[in-house]
Amino acid sequence: MTGNDILYLVIPCYNEEAVLPETARQLLEKMNSMFERGMISRESRIMFVNDGSKDKTWEIIEELHRSNPIYSGVKLSRNKGHQNALLAGLMTAKEKADMTISLDADLQDDVDVIDKMVEKYYEGNDVVYGVRSARKTDTFFKKFTAQGFYKIMQAMGVEIVYNHADYRLMSRRALEGLAQFKEVNLFLRGIVPLIGYRSDVVTYERHERFAGESKYPLKKMLAFATDGITSFSIKPIRLITTFGILIFGISLLMLLYSLIVHFMGKTVAGWTSMIISIWAIGGLQLLAIGVVGEYIGKIYLETKERPKYIIETVLDD
Repeated sequence: MTGNDILYLVIPCYNEEAVLPETARQLLEKMNSMFERGMISRESRIMFVNDGSKDKTWEIIEELHRSNPIYSGVKLSRNKGHQNALLAGLMTAKEKADMTISLDADLQDDVDVIDKMVEKYYEGNDVVYGVRSARKTDTFFKKFTAQGFYKIMQAMGVEIVYNHADYRLMSRRALEGLAQFKEVNLFLRGIVPLIGYRSDVVTYERHERFAGESKYPLKKMLAFATDGITSFSIKPIRLITTFGILIFGISLLMLLYSLIVHFMGKTVAGWTSMIISIWAIGGLQLLAIGVVGEYIGKIYLETKERPKYIIETVLDD
């Protein structure tokens, strides 16, 4: 352990005025403790990324920076979402830090795990994932949907670390690898494992939110899951293709059956079965068009090459 490497903590913030002062206090205590033990350079920083907050989040970040230069800030020009705000912070820190640790502002991520992550870094790991050991603080619905999300992602062939969100350490080399990905629809949990450098895991118990409200309601969670699946897996398209082949095979059997019944002179049930068939096939077609359209929409957005974020201000001495 050299103790000379620079660590940047990167914390995306959206309307976090209720929790930010306490978050800053706890992170400062952690950094001071690591300074005293010689784990990291005193040039290390705590970087808050303001993701277009509508409250006093940025004013608090400015005040923190004035009070102590260890606090730095990045202000995005408008709200761009958690993943883009996190990427903005990581890419800004990449130029100065030897390693970065991303974590949420709500103090649900256990800050005591930071030491273990840094130790894993000094052991030669470029990426260290913070993985939840349990979901005791989650409601039944939250636990069920979260575990279902990871299982579906794995079933779809997406390489993802189970029970890992965005609490992770990345070396400068890993960040340079991340910078080569030109994704517009960001899903960092799926992108980071693709970088491929040596990695390890530390486990922790996630706390209840210290203050404020969750920034991930059900609607955003579903959109996030959709982005994750459609950005990293083509299995939904293949599944639709399989259904199409199956339906086509059944239609051939029904055609053969109809011909046999016709030549035998028997009455064939008509209207009911026809309507059911039309609705079934029509529904399958609409579903297929929707899935294909989702992928086409992703390609459409990628070709625009719009910036994932625009930084308005950087506070970093």
